Amino acid sequence: MDSKKIIIAIDGHSSCGKSTFAKSIAARLGYIFIDTGAMYRAVTLYALEHGAINSGIVDEERVVSMLNDINIDFRFNPQRDASDIYVNGDLVEGKIRAIEVSNCVSAVSSIGDVRSKLVAMQQQMGKKRGVVMDGRDIGTVVFPEAELKIYMTADAMVRAERRYKELTAKGDKVTLEEIYENVVSRDKADMTRAISPLRKADDAIVLDNSSMTVDEQMVWFMERFNEVISGK
Repeated sequence: MDSKKIIIAIDGHSSCGKSTFAKSIAARLGYIFIDTGAMYRAVTLYALEHGAINSGIVDEERVVSMLNDINIDFRFNPQRDASDIYVNGDLVEGKIRAIEVSNCVSAVSSIGDVRSKLVAMQQQMGKKRGVVMDGRDIGTVVFPEAELKIYMTADAMVRAERRYKELTAKGDKVTLEEIYENVVSRDKADMTRAISPLRKADDAIVLDNSSMTVDEQMVWFMERFNEVISGK
């Protein structure tokens, strides 16, 4: 194991750009970006391909019984500066984005045993170090031992404006007001949910990117990263 490689945990509010930030970090460092959403999609794909989901109905018992047969790993792909996801050695990066998977992943990810299994997988991946992971409970539940924990936040209206621009650019008919209400309601839901609520780890560094560009955020990150590495 490379003693210089670390675990980077990024938690924070919705629409802060956590995934984009995490992917950029992984590409910059040559680390693996662990996409938790992709992992739940991979389990859903496997369940679909093995008959545990029929006509959109999820057989929870069958899904749970399959969990020990599913091995998920990420491999950095330098050609696209991102990590590809594999299930039992097979590349499934494209398949997990299919509409059939999208329609069923919410039901699968709500199964307690699925969440427990994937958290255990994520923790196993972290043992190799050299990983970046974003979410709501990475620094508090999944990787409490992470050497660098970042808690991302930004003003709710700033986040709403960013999301509004993103959606309208795609042609979606939305209003800034409804996006703002959604951002605020998601914050409340994330911070009050019963299982692994969003909270700042005691040793996390706060990154408020309300008025920061993507480049400025990366400069900020590299300073924090170098401080941690130089202390190892």
